[in-house]
Amino acid sequence: MMRSASREALAHLRRRRDEAVGARASVKTLTGLAEELYAVAALLVAQPRLRRILGDPATAPEARAEFVGGLLAGKVGKTAVTITQAAVSERWSSPWDLTDSLEAAGDDTLFAAAEHDGMLDRVEDELFRFERVLDAEGELSTLLDEKAADGEHRVELLDRVVSGKVHPITLALLQHAVRSDRKRSVALAIDDLLEAASARQARSVARVVSAVALSEEQQQRLTAALSELYGRAINLRTAIDPGVLGGLVIRVGDEVIDGSVAARLAQARTALAG
Repeated sequence: MMRSASREALAHLRRRRDEAVGARASVKTLTGLAEELYAVAALLVAQPRLRRILGDPATAPEARAEFVGGLLAGKVGKTAVTITQAAVSERWSSPWDLTDSLEAAGDDTLFAAAEHDGMLDRVEDELFRFERVLDAEGELSTLLDEKAADGEHRVELLDRVVSGKVHPITLALLQHAVRSDRKRSVALAIDDLLEAASARQARSVARVVSAVALSEEQQQRLTAALSELYGRAINLRTAIDPGVLGGLVIRVGDEVIDGSVAARLAQARTALAG
């Protein structure tokens, strides 16, 4: 988790990224830019000395920006260079936070592409559905998280599972989550992506799992209740899992509200065993 200095730097970088990209960039331009930002982040992961130099707060920001500008010139586009220069000019709590900020800038750029294409809600829903797949398929999750395996092999496995079944932007986000060595797990990476997608729309996401499908009226009532409870707009993502038996399991951020029959039975068994 980023400390306060890095969180402030990341907020600044997001504004600089928006300024550098502009409002009229095409989906193709945005997806290409995201790939370049991911590539720069991967370079910093692979080059510890370079990462330390660019993340060193003891050196002048202008010098770091000039250095990385010369390093990247002709290798990535001008917008990617500008965003990277903005990133290295910030003060980060750790050089790793600089690297993670560039990955986050790539994610934000792909979400901007989805928004531009009117596909942000679809992308968010597909990320949630794949998160549910990982919950149900432990072996797949383990294979995608296997850091001993080459990143491209993990991506090939992912492609066999989802290619042609999700929007290209969803696929690009998932491919990076699987390829990156900075992600603790694919499931946690998707969790971060869902929060970022909802934050882009000034709302929080509530993941709701039930034994049977909720009706439209039930979803509306639940959305209203959760919005009132948390004091902010809530975006509902629902999934079906017969294992909950009845009731609901609701997760908003790190908070879990488990009102399922399965949970109550587990509590009863624990009490009896005691």
